[in-house]
Amino acid sequence: MNYLAHIYLSSGDPEVTVGNFIADAVKGKKYLEFPEGIQKGIMLHRAIDTYTDSHPIVKQSSKRLHKKYGHYSGVIVDILYDHFLAANWKDYSDIPLDIYVQDFYQLLNSYYSILPKRIQNLMPYMIADNWLLSYATVEGIGKILYQMNKRTKNRSKMNFAILELEAHYDEFREEFTDFFAELSAFSKNKLKSL
Repeated sequence: MNYLAHIYLSSGDPEVTVGNFIADAVKGKKYLEFPEGIQKGIMLHRAIDTYTDSHPIVKQSSKRLHKKYGHYSGVIVDILYDHFLAANWKDYSDIPLDIYVQDFYQLLNSYYSILPKRIQNLMPYMIADNWLLSYATVEGIGKILYQMNKRTKNRSKMNFAILELEAHYDEFREEFTDFFAELSAFSKNKLKSL
């Protein structure tokens, strides 16, 4: 899953949320250098990634993209799934997405001093372009995919995946909805055991 899903699946706990968000920038046992709540978030993130990568519904979504995008298809599915979470946000939260996102940016700023350098460098771009809110529109996802393609020096061709999203929108949405219900239950249980 991508940023918005990881944040959402943290059950509103501030430190778990920060840990879940920064986890990709924390390698190996470096997570032990953070406060306990952030450690839980990092471990939750890793569990979510493992669960997601092995799930048959996600594999089905990814297979639709694999011929054109190869090993980048999983990354694309993560981004597309965040789109469906954002676009259908009212089904998942009583807090409007724009307020939820602003609250998250404030939370991140309050933990700025302990964030990994990579996250500190990413934050200004994320906040200025309001990535999390932009996920809600196809146009916003198109911009994200374009930026991701640039980061791969145009090797991934991810920018063209917007065409697959538009062509198979209903299939991707249905797969996301079914998968996310299972992932939400998994994440709640995992968090209790951490």
